Amino acid sequence: MSDRVHLIGISALSLFTGACLGALWVLNSPSLGTKSYTSGSAKSSPKSKCQTPASSDYLSDFEHTSGESSFDEVDDESVELAEEEEYLEIDSKPLNEIPGECKMVFAIRQDLKMEKGKVAAQCCHAAVSLYRMMFQGEVSKNLDLLKRWESLGQAKITLKCPNQDEMDLLYAKAISLNVNAYIVHDAGRTQIAAGSATVLGLGPAPNSVLDQITGNLKLY
Repeated sequence: MSDRVHLIGISALSLFTGACLGALWVLNSPSLGTKSYTSGSAKSSPKSKCQTPASSDYLSDFEHTSGESSFDEVDDESVELAEEEEYLEIDSKPLNEIPGECKMVFAIRQDLKMEKGKVAAQCCHAAVSLYRMMFQGEVSKNLDLLKRWESLGQAKITLKCPNQDEMDLLYAKAISLNVNAYIVHDAGRTQIAAGSATVLGLGPAPNSVLDQITGNLKLY
């Protein structure tokens, strides 16, 4: 009888030990462990070199549309995240001496026929990137102008840009005038082709300077 009890005890202990080891293996396995979600690229510091305005940024195009989903249920069509960034930094400090109110401007490509939600998401990407460049960029950092824009109401204007060629001209003119500039490129996962330049973000900068760049564009 005692031998039987002893064998049962050993069997139970072996099963318990196996279960614990199995649980630890699952938790430590890279393929079976818990997933981690990030809201962007692993790169945190902006790059100061950019080949052309058309290679500045590629973004995942996942706008939130409908439904209440957990992260495990979200697919590539429902969230918009920044994946990788590369942009040209501009020293906008010469603009600090120009008086007057400041604003951000977003020139939106009209030939792409983007839906309103898509446009809103792309403008958000541009706004966040412009702010980050001016807040922590190696060359583009300009806290004085940023605080001035914030204290005056953080004005933002959306304008219609007819096509890619016009956007490239606006970008080049902004660079020549020391205006913080950023072109959003789409990853092409929903409405438009991958790599499409969707929105040009400018500023913050004095209104008088930005009007020299976008004064001929109509309100969006």
